[in-house]
Amino acid sequence: MSNDVMLESASTLHGQLQRGLGRAARRAADKPGAGEYVYACVRSDPRWDRQCESRRLYYARLMVDLELPVGPVAEHLFAPSDHTDPDEWRVDLALGVLADLVRLSRREAAGPLRRYAEEGAQWFDAVAELIDLEDPSLAVGLDALVAARCDDADLALLVPGRYNPVIEAWAARQPRVADALARQREAGRAARRAMVPSPGKDAQSEAELLDLARRRGEGSIAAIFELGRRRTLALLDLAEELLPQRPSRFGGAVCRALREYGPETLPRARMWAAQRGGCADMGLRILARYGTRQDIPLLMDELNAAVARRDWADAASPIEGLGRLRAGEAVPLLKTAWTESTYAYLRPRILTALTRTAPHTAESYAVEGLWDCEEGVRAEAARTAPLTGETSLRLQRLHHDGAEDPGVRAAAGARMMP
Repeated sequence: MSNDVMLESASTLHGQLQRGLGRAARRAADKPGAGEYVYACVRSDPRWDRQCESRRLYYARLMVDLELPVGPVAEHLFAPSDHTDPDEWRVDLALGVLADLVRLSRREAAGPLRRYAEEGAQWFDAVAELIDLEDPSLAVGLDALVAARCDDADLALLVPGRYNPVIEAWAARQPRVADALARQREAGRAARRAMVPSPGKDAQSEAELLDLARRRGEGSIAAIFELGRRRTLALLDLAEELLPQRPSRFGGAVCRALREYGPETLPRARMWAAQRGGCADMGLRILARYGTRQDIPLLMDELNAAVARRDWADAASPIEGLGRLRAGEAVPLLKTAWTESTYAYLRPRILTALTRTAPHTAESYAVEGLWDCEEGVRAEAARTAPLTGETSLRLQRLHHDGAEDPGVRAAAGARMMP
């Protein structure tokens, strides 16, 4: 999950904006040239993991606060390289920023978004953004284009699982969209029916389920999940067989099934983590959730090594575990990771860990977190930031902002209650 964009130093405004830090959003209005840095971030998507990390609302809010026009973002969309650049992510962030600008009442952002849906190389993503805006007036006439360009599989991806006024309007005019909507509803009903336990699973013995899981064929995934539901320790043996091999859906199923387990897995997890083999990551995840104070030295060693290598993904489990165990010795590393990490998805864990290990130190980070790019950080900050005039105003904005994540709005609203 790497990104070739060169990130500036975390001590600079540009570097902080690239990382989505709240401190950058708070000081941008007072810094000449901040707008150009925002545009540079939108054009050269700085996210290390583009599937997990959030930036779109962060940059959209900055564009509103700095009163930046959408023209430079549109110029990026329609650059001559649009139909020749093989990077499918080239305009992903820009499209998201435009959509969130519309949600923030900057309606002029809908124009280039609509035009890109008609003309752009990644037109499908623009159509999806327009559908998610749930405003039929912004998507008038696009139904014919979608019906002409999309096969049934594409239409299935565009139809949301919930009611959507854009899709409903299109379905009234386009039979293929109506058919896709009908299939989506039937799939939803089938999924609900599938949630009813099927007879016979409980009748299978542990040995039978393990044998089925090891075949890695039809029924193996279901067998793995059933072993997990029973919390049988034999699944740990299966993990030692599958996880050291190259990634597969069967190994992934074992990892998901092991989430059902508890402290009974600690002896094996400690061994996995210490051996640093193919099961080490799973071992660290278990220690993060269920480890005791005897595991702090190992978790500290892992966090020290991850920070030294600037391998921020590997820092996630140690940070979670050290925070849960309230290990005060981790605080200096947590502060470094907060500022330096190029992986914004890590910061919710960092703020939670700081709040648990050093509540007074965490206060300044929680205040900054109200402006962070990650909704997980904003939600935790909304729950824990000290109430001042500035933070109260910010909480009001988060609570009333229709573009904000529902969990953040709820947390902000709860803090404002007398």
